[in-house]
Amino acid sequence: MAVVSGLGNTRKLMKSLESGQSRYDFVEVMACPGGCAGGGGQPIHDGEELAGKRGDALWKLDQKAPIRFSHENPEIQTLYQEFLERPLGRKSHHLLHTDHTAWEIVEKT
Repeated sequence: MAVVSGLGNTRKLMKSLESGQSRYDFVEVMACPGGCAGGGGQPIHDGEELAGKRGDALWKLDQKAPIRFSHENPEIQTLYQEFLERPLGRKSHHLLHTDHTAWEIVEKT
């Protein structure tokens, strides 16, 4: 599994995959310009900063959401009960956490 933040890092990962230096069964790319609150895939207008407005809108949506925290989500609870065992347990830590500072992606030029 790999999680990539930003399109620049995605390019590096794609080159590593294409060259055979890396192999992953699952890759998640997080590439919203400015982050989810700062851009969130919304149109970006030059000279106009909308992060505050987007943040306020996200906060209002979150306040009304019936499930606000992952540990309250019945699907997440079932996942732990049936597979991951317990939060912060050996299995869940091994599968859900990674030390991205230990990754070495070699970019060929």
